[in-house]
Amino acid sequence: MQNLSLHEIREKYLSFFESKGHLRLPSFPLVPQNDNSLLLINAGMAPLKPYFTGKETPPAPRITTCQKCIRTPDIERVGKTARHGTFFEMLGNFSFSDYFKKEATAWAWEFSVDVLELPADKIWISVYEEDDDAIEIWVNHVGVPRDKIVKMGKEDNFWEIGQGPCGPCSELYFDRGVENGCGSPDCVVGCECDRFVEYWNLVFTQFDKDAEGNYNPLAKPNIDTGMGLERMACIMQNVNSLFEVDSVRKILDHVCKMTKAEYGKNAETDVSIRVITDHIRSTVMLLSDGVRMSNEGRGYVLRRLLRRAARHGRLLGVKKPFLFEIAQTVIAENGAAYPNLIEQAELIVKSVKTEEERFLETIEQGLAILSDYIKALTDSGKTVLSGEDAFKLYDTYGFPIDLTVEILEESNLSVDLEKFEEEMNKQRELARSSRGSQDEAGWDDDAFADLPDTEFVGYDTFECEAKVLAVVERENGEFDIIFDKTPFYAESGGQVGDKGGIWIGKDITVSMCVIDTQKQNGKIIHRAIVAENGKIAIGKNVFLRADWENRGDIIRNHSAAHLLQAALRQVLGSHVTQAGSLVDANRVRFDFTHLEAMTDEQLKEVEGLVNAAILANLPVETIVTTPDEATKLGAVALFGEKYGDTVRVLKMGDFSTELCGGCHVKNTGEIGLFKILSESGVAAGVRRIEAITGFNILKLIGDYENTTTKLAKVLKTQVSDVVIKAESLTEELKESKREIESLKGKMAAAESDDLANQAETVGKVSLIVTRVADGLDVNSMRAMGDHLKQNISNSVIVLVSVTDGKGSMVAMATKDAVEKGIHCGNIVKEASAILGGGGGGKPDSAQGSGNDFSKTLEAFNKIREMVASV
Repeated sequence: MQNLSLHEIREKYLSFFESKGHLRLPSFPLVPQNDNSLLLINAGMAPLKPYFTGKETPPAPRITTCQKCIRTPDIERVGKTARHGTFFEMLGNFSFSDYFKKEATAWAWEFSVDVLELPADKIWISVYEEDDDAIEIWVNHVGVPRDKIVKMGKEDNFWEIGQGPCGPCSELYFDRGVENGCGSPDCVVGCECDRFVEYWNLVFTQFDKDAEGNYNPLAKPNIDTGMGLERMACIMQNVNSLFEVDSVRKILDHVCKMTKAEYGKNAETDVSIRVITDHIRSTVMLLSDGVRMSNEGRGYVLRRLLRRAARHGRLLGVKKPFLFEIAQTVIAENGAAYPNLIEQAELIVKSVKTEEERFLETIEQGLAILSDYIKALTDSGKTVLSGEDAFKLYDTYGFPIDLTVEILEESNLSVDLEKFEEEMNKQRELARSSRGSQDEAGWDDDAFADLPDTEFVGYDTFECEAKVLAVVERENGEFDIIFDKTPFYAESGGQVGDKGGIWIGKDITVSMCVIDTQKQNGKIIHRAIVAENGKIAIGKNVFLRADWENRGDIIRNHSAAHLLQAALRQVLGSHVTQAGSLVDANRVRFDFTHLEAMTDEQLKEVEGLVNAAILANLPVETIVTTPDEATKLGAVALFGEKYGDTVRVLKMGDFSTELCGGCHVKNTGEIGLFKILSESGVAAGVRRIEAITGFNILKLIGDYENTTTKLAKVLKTQVSDVVIKAESLTEELKESKREIESLKGKMAAAESDDLANQAETVGKVSLIVTRVADGLDVNSMRAMGDHLKQNISNSVIVLVSVTDGKGSMVAMATKDAVEKGIHCGNIVKEASAILGGGGGGKPDSAQGSGNDFSKTLEAFNKIREMVASV
């Protein structure tokens, strides 16, 4: 039995099955592709579901992979045990209607005994109790002793999820010895202790379960196997947990170094070390596959993992960002197996650090408030935090509910989660109602379910003759119409749907106007309103024409979006990926991954690169090919696109090569020019550029000309001299302001001299409390106060001025008055409250406001009373 590293085991497995005729595929991303049933990939076979269900044809009948996986249902148990982790790698070999039980069992045994050199007498086999066929194969074909085979029930050894493909399982266990067992005489395969470790599951998908619960034999059965890489490494390295496996242990050691904690000395400390080690692995892997921090979906899973790790860092005494440094060790340990970690290293590290900094800004206040809640619960003898309080922590202070639950559990307290959800639903409903009908698209294709898919001919033409297949009138008088074919592009991949017209005959006045085009389940739906003579009948032929001018503006902007992404990657780096887009006739809005605002120089460089590509008049070529061939061509996938067996690759010279199903110019020169209007942030790690092209730039230039012409008239100068004139006027205004401030200061000094005569001795100090001239601002009153302080030692000055019915109050005190106990902040607080306002400040300086000046005398008397009491 060899002591193999995790990376060696991975490579030996994949190489072994390549030698058995399997196609080695790289790990699929953690984000499911075209599968809305999963939030994240959680099993080795999950990305291969379309092949097992027959929806797609696999690239080979035999496939082997090492798949990255994330599972978070047991996240609260991570760290508390040495077994649980959120990130793991699953080795697998798969057969799609090719080999079956004989080959799967024989190769599993061969790899275990001959390649890994596991002692044969330490391996046990479990089988489904009714699968006699598997037992006979293991005994007679593979040569496993019958007394090493254990029958188990359906719960343990039969794989099924509702209806559909399913079948019995056979699992391989490794006996780690009596010393690792529970000591019970009943300790056998299947025991919950650490003696018998299940390391490989072979699923024989041979049945199709129908609605009545019948198990019908599949004509072509499949094989689906899974071996946990970290679990296999534990066996090969003779360690007790995944956290002690070589590459994981290096990450754990870095955690210990950063936190100055020692692993294995304290149970609570060990929990935090394991949480940080596991969660930073998951965080790095999710970021490398394009997941970004957010408050919903995958982004929330990512944020939750990182913030939970950061919180455990605080428990170990770390109060500054540190996870971003450990992320670099995760990248170093896994970069050889997953090169995208190296490519995305800068983005990953920056993302981790940015989120850590954000969390540290909010956690202090949140923890303080939660601590008050816990004290109040304990003092009152209660054990459940109200849902309203938990929601306030979440909504106001950004404190994750799962973190609230976890911290409360540490004090044997809980949260009213039902009420918390009620508050969350109220917020969602409020947000939904504020959006009004924006989300109510109203596209309903139930009436079109039985129709054939619409043929789109709009790549090559903007008009065609078509047959009407269905017409549905909506309550608002609009119509949804389906044709057998159409030149109208349906909204997809960020490009808006076409507009245009429907004619009964080619030369007759337009009958209906198409105001939008959408696509659902292969049908292109034309939303239309009646123009003239608008009655069209199902089965009749009509003439369709998309608005070419509108389409022209759209495709110029769409093609510019491709050039923009290529330019951004050149200037900012390969970490830039598209995170969203909107391309209509007026502009291109492009969202992309980047952690900081672009500089003016970077924006100019990007704009220059795009315009250079436009003026180079590069040919725009569309290549229809397979996804694999597209990848070989270097094509970049665009946000929002779904890819099937064939894809469209859009190539713009050597400048840009991307996957895209949209409509585009024939050469880049047709775009005209490109102008960036703005760059801004839209979410954590996501920036947005808005830009225009073509005729929209001409319109912008026209608007600028109109503005400068009007400005020149206002300034009474020539257009060419507008800037010089504006600068001159600005300087004159600044000089006038300086003169006004100087005069105010002189007036304040003069008035201060008069006020000095009003000083009265109150208690231990000299007090001036008075209402000064109306219209003075706070700065003017401060200047007066400073002048008085310089001339009257041991003094307190309180001044009030009223402007448009609202008053301002300023209080100031000399150093020796403060030493005697004067506190201006307290004085202003009390006096402002009497005047119907509020205020406060420091002992030597404070300000406030009020609006009820009928009580001025009362307020001044309160001030005298407070000063006298010192």
